[in-house]
Amino acid sequence: MRVMVILNDAPYGQERTYQGLRMADAMLTIEEDLELTLYLSNDAVLCAKAGQQTPDGYYNVERMLKPIVRRGTVIVCRTCAEARGLKQEDLVAGARIVTLGEAAQIALEADKTLVY
Repeated sequence: MRVMVILNDAPYGQERTYQGLRMADAMLTIEEDLELTLYLSNDAVLCAKAGQQTPDGYYNVERMLKPIVRRGTVIVCRTCAEARGLKQEDLVAGARIVTLGEAAQIALEADKTLVY
């Protein structure tokens, strides 16, 4: 099965992004053959920024992305990344910047799409 999870909100401040990452990780844990693509759009592109430092006891989105990168695919909206000054070298290892057309093709091929 192919699933696309789309995150739109900033990594911190609201819990939609946090919950979307938890859901993506849980699905990958439950379904061994799952082909999961996590698409970071709008302010969610900041989730893929390398070098995040959060206070002790607070969740860290960069750490949450690492198991998803290992078992799935993490893609970042090019237009959104550029608008926020992010380049490929700024991102966590394994995340890659894509065009809207590439993301749209993956969405069309997905069996299910979840949007947070």
